[in-house]
Amino acid sequence: MRWISRFTVGALCLALTACAASPGGRQQFTLYSEEQLSEMGAKTFAQYQEEKTVVEGEQARYVQCIADALVAELPNGQSNDWQVRVFEDESANAFALPGGYIGVHTGLLDITDNQDQLAAVIGHEIAHVRAQHANERASTQSATQVGLSVIQSAAGLEGASGEQMAALLGVGAQYGILLPFSRRHESEADTLGLELTADAGFDPRASIDLWNNMSDAGGGQPPAWMSTHPSHGQRISGLESHMDDAMQRYEQARQAGRSPDCQRPG
Repeated sequence: MRWISRFTVGALCLALTACAASPGGRQQFTLYSEEQLSEMGAKTFAQYQEEKTVVEGEQARYVQCIADALVAELPNGQSNDWQVRVFEDESANAFALPGGYIGVHTGLLDITDNQDQLAAVIGHEIAHVRAQHANERASTQSATQVGLSVIQSAAGLEGASGEQMAALLGVGAQYGILLPFSRRHESEADTLGLELTADAGFDPRASIDLWNNMSDAGGGQPPAWMSTHPSHGQRISGLESHMDDAMQRYEQARQAGRSPDCQRPG
């Protein structure tokens, strides 16, 4: 069994060899082209609009105002033609998709107190797109599935004992690779999103207030090592560690005249 463990680690490490770099310089493993990811994003957004009620009026204008200010600070080539929609849904959620699509649930408007808090969420979601996290996750999952199939076949894992071992290998991949990878994405998006909101002239300190709101509104969380997201406390600590730099960016943005005034619906 020991050789299987070594073979598993070796095969998965080989599969995860990096071939790209994130905005922060972290090496990434990406299999899909930008065109493929944009097509996936467009299809997902179209399907979401079919399944959910799209909200217009003041709420839509409020979200559009914030999104426009954030997108304007993206690097050249990433700031064009973003589509923004508000969806009727009580969950405090938002998302951004490759290809330039942003969705915000009405439940998030209820839990955020001002434009700065909402900008923190939308900036975080845009950061996922900017850092190609969807590509990285999809590529990692594809490579992991292939690796596990190869290992199961090479080891002759058949019958009841084989199914049990395959399940154990799957659990090992889930908690050893896929979930920590997702937590890394979330922490990276927190940092990049904090910088983006500050560059756009939104107060980055509101991100701390936001996560305190989330913590008050949310129930129990799974242990951090079993979660795809850092705990609220971990998130706040991470944001606080980057706040000095974010505040410098914020002051520079305000001095440059970037001062968004997006009116929250009453």
